[in-house]
Amino acid sequence: MRNHECTIVIASNDGKPYQTIRKQNNTWTQTILSNGNTHTMTPEQLLSHILPALAYKHATIKVIPDKDAKKPTKTTKTS
Repeated sequence: MRNHECTIVIASNDGKPYQTIRKQNNTWTQTILSNGNTHTMTPEQLLSHILPALAYKHATIKVIPDKDAKKPTKTTKTS
């Protein structure tokens, strides 16, 4: 799976999602779900949103594959 083939969902510990993050056209985009505002992010800003949630366990982070993303194909080894 590549960065542009998934959506990162950050939710409160009770399961209510409050923001999504996607990579589109070489830019990370954050959407605040409560009001629909979108913001572009640098990779460093993306980490600054995700790392505290992981370290302090005050949020749940899910990575959801996009429906139109290509599924990995099996490679076979030939002798």
